[in-house]
Amino acid sequence: MAEAAVWTMLRHRRFEAFKFRRQMPIGPYVADFCCPSLKLIIELDGGVHALRTESDARRDQWLTAVAGFTVLRFANEAILNNPALLFDAVRQHAVRRQ
Repeated sequence: MAEAAVWTMLRHRRFEAFKFRRQMPIGPYVADFCCPSLKLIIELDGGVHALRTESDARRDQWLTAVAGFTVLRFANEAILNNPALLFDAVRQHAVRRQ
């Protein structure tokens, strides 16, 4: 549900000028959302991720160190309650990249 809501806001360049892709393969992983031009990955985490903190950390480390991306993780509930959190973080990342 959170992924669908975020995708509705991101697709078709509706979020400023940034083009995002959903379920984008990067190496051995698949990113929930990826903006290649910003080298940014957005991951939305449901409750199951509380049980996968170690594997998520290894994954994020690979995506950062090997693939050169920044990974932003958000809890589903946080984004559903306040989508501005995600968009503010993307804007801040974009400013730092420029």
